[in-house]
Amino acid sequence: MPNKASINVYYDAQCPLCRKERRRYERWSGRRAEEIGWLDVSEHEQTLREKGVAPAMALRSLHIETAQGQLIEGIDAYRLLMKRIPLLVPIAWIISLPGIKPGLRTLYDVWVKRRLKKQGRWSS
Repeated sequence: MPNKASINVYYDAQCPLCRKERRRYERWSGRRAEEIGWLDVSEHEQTLREKGVAPAMALRSLHIETAQGQLIEGIDAYRLLMKRIPLLVPIAWIISLPGIKPGLRTLYDVWVKRRLKKQGRWSS
């Protein structure tokens, strides 16, 4: 695992909103911030490939690696991240409710596709 944090978050550091969200999560996590490692998917393509995640897929969805080496993707990754930030624990619970997760996944996928196409980084 690249960092000794309890979780490593693989995120798109080329995305301005993703960087802004990272800063927000770091601020909200307070003293627990050191438990979260933030890794740019572009800089860790080989690590992700070794874990079975193609670079294009890493850009399309948030991936988190736990200290045990388990890779969690998508809305479940967001839930895991939110559960580590006291302010966001209620939101993590809400997005786990039946019917919420599929809808959020669809909205997220549409947003990511639009963003990557606009940046010229979408590959089919």
